[in-house]
Amino acid sequence: MIVRPSAKFLLSHPAHFLALGFGTGLAPVAPGTVGTLLGFPFYSLLVLWFGPAEILAVTAALFVLGIWACQRTGDDMGIADHSGMVWDEVVAFILILVFTPPGLFWQGFAFFAFRFFDVLKPPPIREADRRWKGGFGVMFDDILAAGYTLLLMAVAKRFLPLDGL
Repeated sequence: MIVRPSAKFLLSHPAHFLALGFGTGLAPVAPGTVGTLLGFPFYSLLVLWFGPAEILAVTAALFVLGIWACQRTGDDMGIADHSGMVWDEVVAFILILVFTPPGLFWQGFAFFAFRFFDVLKPPPIREADRRWKGGFGVMFDDILAAGYTLLLMAVAKRFLPLDGL
């Protein structure tokens, strides 16, 4: 069992490099938060080449790729959902950013809301996290947290006087 992955482990297989978020999962503190931050530059690169529909298609492909990478990495580490595996946060946050209104306020709102739901795991996220293991389970619970984030943003946008933010 690998308690804390190393740079050597990160580079030992492409699945590890991906699952560990290009190294962001090696952060000694809050690797999930650091991994989520990787979603910003990744999304920024995607919008240079693709529109929203294409980014959603790429995100779906990254989700499937993440199932493989997280399954392989979890097997190799001996821990199905190690905290260093952050590709799930990256993919879920890219999905959120597709629907996030422009502006730093909304990007910050999206980031903090997603981290809140990903850490707290309200129902049914906690149940999904317990029920589904392996690569799919790692990836899926963060998609549910993304759904909560998008719902909260929609409510905030609709009911709070946040025009111009």
